[in-house]
Amino acid sequence: MKASRSTFFALLRLAVPFQWLIALAVLLGAFTIGSSIGLMATSAYIIASAALHPSIADLAVPIVGVRFFGIARGVFRYLERLISHYINFSLLARLRVWFYSTIEPLAPARLRQYRSGDLLTRIISDIETLQNFYVRIIAPPLIAVVIAIATSVFLASFSSIIALTVLGFMFLVGVVVPILVQQISETPNRQMIERRAELNANVVDSVQGIADLIAYGGERAQFERMADLNHRLIRVQTLLASITGLHNALGNLLTHLAMWCVLVIAIPLVNVARFDGVYLPVIALAVLASFEGVLALPLAFQYLESNLQAARRLFEITDHRPQITDHRSPKTLGAHPSAIKFENVSFRYSPREPLVLENVSFELQTGKRMAIVGESGAGKTTIVNLLLRFWDCTSGHIIVDGRELAEYTPDDARKLFAVVAQPTHLFNATIRENLLLARPQATEAEMREAAKQAQIHDFILSLPDGYNTRIGEQGLRLSGGERQRLAIARAWLKDAPILIFDEPTANLDTVTEREVLRAIHHSTLNRTVLLITHRLVGLEDFDEIIVLQAGRIVERGTPKGLLQEEGLYRRMWTLQNRMLVENLHHVVH
Repeated sequence: MKASRSTFFALLRLAVPFQWLIALAVLLGAFTIGSSIGLMATSAYIIASAALHPSIADLAVPIVGVRFFGIARGVFRYLERLISHYINFSLLARLRVWFYSTIEPLAPARLRQYRSGDLLTRIISDIETLQNFYVRIIAPPLIAVVIAIATSVFLASFSSIIALTVLGFMFLVGVVVPILVQQISETPNRQMIERRAELNANVVDSVQGIADLIAYGGERAQFERMADLNHRLIRVQTLLASITGLHNALGNLLTHLAMWCVLVIAIPLVNVARFDGVYLPVIALAVLASFEGVLALPLAFQYLESNLQAARRLFEITDHRPQITDHRSPKTLGAHPSAIKFENVSFRYSPREPLVLENVSFELQTGKRMAIVGESGAGKTTIVNLLLRFWDCTSGHIIVDGRELAEYTPDDARKLFAVVAQPTHLFNATIRENLLLARPQATEAEMREAAKQAQIHDFILSLPDGYNTRIGEQGLRLSGGERQRLAIARAWLKDAPILIFDEPTANLDTVTEREVLRAIHHSTLNRTVLLITHRLVGLEDFDEIIVLQAGRIVERGTPKGLLQEEGLYRRMWTLQNRMLVENLHHVVH
């Protein structure tokens, strides 16, 4: 209960910028229902009065009232819908911007535990669920209070007993029934959100892995899993629809029962001349119309749990604190000779995990080239993650351009590096758009020069649409080597002081690997380069090589010097060359 209350108030805080518009919409909603009550009441008065054959002049005011309330009801309804939907869509836009701006600093450290499909569900479906928060949760109770007060004042002018009776039935319809409905629908609403999230996550997994599913014959099993999730979701939605029908039936039953109870109370009062009998139908129809203000409350309570569950899923992520500390003080770049310096750096991803790096120290001078090599899991990519401030080191110091890396804001730190990673992400857009991602303000000449440096310009011109060629999801219309060269061009275009290549030739064939390495060598002359790799190919021109093993530096030196030692580097080099010779032997034969 306490968690639900805190979640509810957190959602209310997000709606604070629209508080005056919400108040206006509530007022317009009350005027709309008030116009309906006035229309029913004046119509009943005219019909009842007409039975007594009065002068037409006596009915002039009620007739004008009918016209006024009929027109006013339409006008107020239009304005209320206009304002409420404006608030609704503005609130959705605010939620999306708030959620993205909140989780962006959390990536990637805090988001590793979530599936991509689950994140997609939270960003789209859960926020879409919250579109009901204002229209069906905040506004109806406020409107119901206004209508209940106004109706009570009107009915009390005839009889306080009638007013109290109607208030009692309104309490049943607006409070007791909603609480009953909320208790019944709490579990189904929670299950609907969870099952929808699970279904969406499996859809994304299925689409992303469809080639492997087909290759291994797993598409039938995946289809059955998806069908089962879909059926479970439909069962919950059917149950919620049944609950909605139940509360509608209860609401209508109590509304008409309230009207009959009012008639039972009012008829004896007319007989004793407490008020004129012509007002009897006025009271009955006014009571009937006034329940429009409370009939929406059971639905509000039913939607409340699904909205709170969706909000809890959002806050579950946004309540995380960023893994790194963002210093907002402006910094100026230094002019020190050391581009990167690690001093006894140790790091673990969480307190319960072992050290990934332990007392790592090295120094990369400006304009030099360094390669960090080692087996998979040695901690090579972790060094890149620390430099980009996705994480901060557990102990030790990382100095970039003469200053502690932690003194930079994450954005400023990332401006110092251009990274070509092993899983190069290319968007389903044109080659031009993918290149300009690095520097949107770059000129056409600068973009083409970057492509030339990466030795992909001629290939791009050979395509039918040139730089306007769309490359498909993840760049799948390009080969592995073409994707890597495009990534190199994008990194070159960024024009950052330090270039980092993280396994740029992994999963490439030998010929393509040589072409990518040639592009790297050609595009990085006189640049500060840090190469992360387990492939000991094309390292002859590097100034220094660091060999990592289990998070520790076990060797360092020039490529030629390391080959002369009986260490890990030479063993790795010998093994890889032996495998290359064996592969060539198989190809020849």
